Amino acid sequence: MAARNDSSSTLTLPDSELRDGLITLRDCLRWAASEFHLAGLFYGHGTDSPWDEAVALTLGALHLPWSVDPAVLDARLLPMERARIVALVRSRITTRRPLPYLLGEAFFAGYPFDVDERVLIPRSPIAELIEHGFAAWFPDEPPARVLDLCTGSGCIGIAAALHLPTCEVDLGDISEEALAVARQNITRHDVGERVRAVHSDLFAALPGRYDLIVSNPPYVDARDLATMPAEFRHEPALALGAGADGLEIVRRILREAREHLTERGVLIVEVGNSDHHLEAAFPEVPFLWLEFERGGQGVFALTADELDAHAASFA
Repeated sequence: MAARNDSSSTLTLPDSELRDGLITLRDCLRWAASEFHLAGLFYGHGTDSPWDEAVALTLGALHLPWSVDPAVLDARLLPMERARIVALVRSRITTRRPLPYLLGEAFFAGYPFDVDERVLIPRSPIAELIEHGFAAWFPDEPPARVLDLCTGSGCIGIAAALHLPTCEVDLGDISEEALAVARQNITRHDVGERVRAVHSDLFAALPGRYDLIVSNPPYVDARDLATMPAEFRHEPALALGAGADGLEIVRRILREAREHLTERGVLIVEVGNSDHHLEAAFPEVPFLWLEFERGGQGVFALTADELDAHAASFA
């Protein structure tokens, strides 16, 4: 979405004049929301409106939780706090960098994660499955070994380890840069005894079998990749695009996953809006498409038995 050229924007005012006029947190929220609305930003990295983006930016800039007492809205901000908010709003509008990159942090499944342009910003609906402990497939006993394939920041695997304190987790990715961020998050959440980051081209360097393989791989098809809003172009292309139909990586996962699952194992993969491509490519496969309370689409599950039954389709 292109920015609107609106003369009522205050971004042309000197920083000093803006800082002097924005006294309270409420002032900053109202101003930021107005500027975001005028700029025509795209919201797809944790917020869905100018107001929510303004709330996330101001609270993040001040290191305040979302649950902060509303009375704080009328607190007077220090000049350095106002300056930080003004700078972040200017950068968000002029560079179109997603807000989590500006703040260096994103929340996933209730936990904060370090993020920067080396990794995708966490936003997968798989967070809901983690929060429920994957109970639909493991109602009595949690999975002992979990693989987060194409891990990026490590958010899926680390969040699973935090919600399932007895499981061991491998984080696999082909990008050494992404794994460096994942290792930061392993340290941040102090899960190094149970979570390891592995440099691997899919399963190539991952021996052994897992009870659960979860993956949010590259799945954007060529058409969507070419028309994505500017905000997405700050994310690593390696983690987004996957060929004409978005299934280059997913086909390999389907073909190879069974050899890395236990007999009771489950494969869960996000393919987003490439779901129609997947169904067209494998019409005979009974993909279980999952539904989410907080929204999201294009996540399927297959059991080890189902992968066995349709192995010929994936060959």
